Amino acid sequence: MVKLSPRKMYYTISEVCALTNLKPHVLRYWEDEFPTLTPPKNRAGNRAYRVKDIKSIFSIKHLLYEEGYTIAGAKKKLLQIRRNLPSSQLEMNFEGALMQDVLTSIRRDLKELIMLLGSA
Repeated sequence: MVKLSPRKMYYTISEVCALTNLKPHVLRYWEDEFPTLTPPKNRAGNRAYRVKDIKSIFSIKHLLYEEGYTIAGAKKKLLQIRRNLPSSQLEMNFEGALMQDVLTSIRRDLKELIMLLGSA
């Protein structure tokens, strides 16, 4: 599992996909839809995601998959959050979303193990 490192400045799209459990085409689509998600590209033309980009991805993912927002609704909600919350509160939202994602992944893995053990 890929983890965020305080020393690492940029992450590849495959690392971000592993971190967020999203497919590359989803990330590329979200870049078109959400103006706050703008990873720069390196000399080879590959996306170089920064920690702020990954935080945006987790926020978007939470709004779309957990809260049930549409793309348009998520855009409005993110704008509202950025206008009303201090940056420290945004950090706490990111940490909560990251923890929720980890727990969801663990839950899914445990269900798969239980099914495998039940069929043995």
